[in-house]
Amino acid sequence: MLHFSKFLGRALFVAMWVGSDAFAADTQTYTFIASHDEIVAKAKKEGKLRVVSTMDPSNIKASSAAFKKRYPFIDINVVESQGVEAAQRLLLTIKGGAAREWDIILVSTDFRDEYPPYLWKIDLLEMAKQGVVKIPPPMIDGETRSILGTHTLFQVTAYNKNLVPTNLAPKIYEDFVRPEFKGRKFAVDIRPKDVAGLVPLWGLEKTLAFARKIAAQEPIWVRGSANIMPRVIAGEIPMMMGPNYGSVRQAQLKDPSGVLQYSIPDPVPVRFGNSLAILATAEHPHAAILWLEWLASPAAQKIVDETEPFASSMYVRGGAVEQELRGKKLSIEDTEALRHAQEWREKIVEAFGFPKVK
Repeated sequence: MLHFSKFLGRALFVAMWVGSDAFAADTQTYTFIASHDEIVAKAKKEGKLRVVSTMDPSNIKASSAAFKKRYPFIDINVVESQGVEAAQRLLLTIKGGAAREWDIILVSTDFRDEYPPYLWKIDLLEMAKQGVVKIPPPMIDGETRSILGTHTLFQVTAYNKNLVPTNLAPKIYEDFVRPEFKGRKFAVDIRPKDVAGLVPLWGLEKTLAFARKIAAQEPIWVRGSANIMPRVIAGEIPMMMGPNYGSVRQAQLKDPSGVLQYSIPDPVPVRFGNSLAILATAEHPHAAILWLEWLASPAAQKIVDETEPFASSMYVRGGAVEQELRGKKLSIEDTEALRHAQEWREKIVEAFGFPKVK
């Protein structure tokens, strides 16, 4: 299996689920396929599929095998791509017209607005709404009508139950500013994607005021979350605000003592990952449609929960993420929010008392 080079960190890969009057008015320029049988017939003639994805290798292997079982006439190859630099390199290749070997590419949030001119204008959203493809419509970007986000990522609070009783674990974000949590009682990531994720629901001013209150609590400043979970288990850090749900659940699998627990304070910052789209130059576009449809199926989402782990879409009922977020108040990073995310993070870092995001 081929892999893209891995660079520092994992880029955020998101899709956005809001409508756009501009795109709605331009739907006559989109391709609409009214028959699923037609898609399958054309995919059978194409016979191949080449994909760039942020899926983990174990997920790629299991999902590709299951897809191949469903569509044995498609020779599929999925390669893994991680990191901002890898995404930038792929985008430059696409712009240079040298990415014709790929049918489906990964859409990075860092360069999101640069992709649409190079994507196939297939009205996947309307096809989903009309049942031509079995995809929950909210999984498809309402602005481009063709980008599919297969993963949902959200933030939780991780804590050591021997140090933080379950009944005292934060239920809302304002709980972190309680007097008993002052003085190195919890960790906060200096790259504030969790706090910035509150802006879509709270607004910037309320979020900045909250950030200043968090700084006044004198927390333990850290970078990243996955590497902090062993310290929470060991009792070195009582609690952490804002780690990824998947990171915590994965750490729990390695905690035989069961001391690592989590709560989901309201509102829940939510963003989307593994955002995929079909290139305008794709040689196997109909096979690509079938792959996107497969990734949105309950069977594929179950594989995500078993292999990533715990990163399935909140729009697929019965998945681990959907069950966790059911009934919660959500703060969702939509397309417009993503355009301001870096600016928000920089302002939050200033509110924390640091000079800039690093």
